[in-house]
Amino acid sequence: MRIQSLFVLFNVAIIAWSYPYEPLRVLQVGENEVMEVPESEKLNLRRRGVKFFDVTKHTSFLPFFNKEEEPTVPTYNYPPEISNKEVVDDSIKNIDKGSMHKNLAKFTSFYTRYYKSDHGFESAEWLAATIANITKDIPQDTLTIEHFDHKEWKQYSIIVRVTGSTTPEDIIIIGSHQDSINLLLPSIMAAPGADDNGSGTVTNMEALRLYTENFLKRGFRPNNTVEFHFYSAEEGGLLGSLDVFTAYAKQKKHVRAMLQQDMTGYVSDPEDEHVGIVTDYTTPALTDFIKLIINSYLSIPYRDTQCGYACSDHGSATRNGFPGSFVIESEFKKTNKYIHSTMDTLDRLSLAHMAEHTKIVLGVIIELGSWSAW
Repeated sequence: MRIQSLFVLFNVAIIAWSYPYEPLRVLQVGENEVMEVPESEKLNLRRRGVKFFDVTKHTSFLPFFNKEEEPTVPTYNYPPEISNKEVVDDSIKNIDKGSMHKNLAKFTSFYTRYYKSDHGFESAEWLAATIANITKDIPQDTLTIEHFDHKEWKQYSIIVRVTGSTTPEDIIIIGSHQDSINLLLPSIMAAPGADDNGSGTVTNMEALRLYTENFLKRGFRPNNTVEFHFYSAEEGGLLGSLDVFTAYAKQKKHVRAMLQQDMTGYVSDPEDEHVGIVTDYTTPALTDFIKLIINSYLSIPYRDTQCGYACSDHGSATRNGFPGSFVIESEFKKTNKYIHSTMDTLDRLSLAHMAEHTKIVLGVIIELGSWSAW
């Protein structure tokens, strides 16, 4: 007991000594709940399952700072029925699970993809080079690849932009986060992050490959701009996507839809395989359209589920006034419990299930890429 008491006193002394010298971060943990904590306390919150936006650089929307109100997400009209089934089906039949396995094996071979680490920067470099190779045949007047520098940490976000032919100002975004984390000791321990979120990243890479090969190469070009985003630092409090969408809001961009793919590979019960449609903190009309895509193109059903506040990068979109949606591997209670550890490995995942998520992405970008009746 005496040893335990001394240990507690020692910890209190260390905390009291270190906190005054540690920069404070502003976290929003609920719609009307804000706290300031040291950087090290963020990790403790994550370990306890607390989700948050780290809004230290973006406090203008907080009631706490009384500068301006958070923008309202507009209501758009999405297609009531599909109109490009032949084109989408033609792309879907060429999904290559072998290619997905190869990319995910490489992506998880980095010791960690922690956004502050050298490994996290190296994994971003590999991802950017692979994306450049996938899209090399897209005409340069149509394609741009942006490395979005976040200044405060090494790992950059990647934005792949296919400019629309008639209404380039209307933007459709497919998102995933590229970073991983080991919540025990993120700067020291391995974080393969196969499911979280290597799976979502590779799901979107495969959709981008098919979009390039089976759509753009055939002479098609979307009416609206289609973007693939690979965000840095989601595990640090949606830091990367907050930077991106805050910049988009300041530039007054017209994002018509954003779909997030985060954790797409784990199947807890093969006899009950399904995808999860997140219904809280998402945009209802867009979510209904995603359900139409699933019913039209997938071989498995969906279930409604909830993920909570600041759950993934779609939250950064809606926070900045853009419609956001999120599809996860299953209803939340059946998602992968091995994430944020050394056990989040490729052998636990289903490439066939990831392929179902790729179908969603293809359906969304092809159907919405030509839509105009907003």
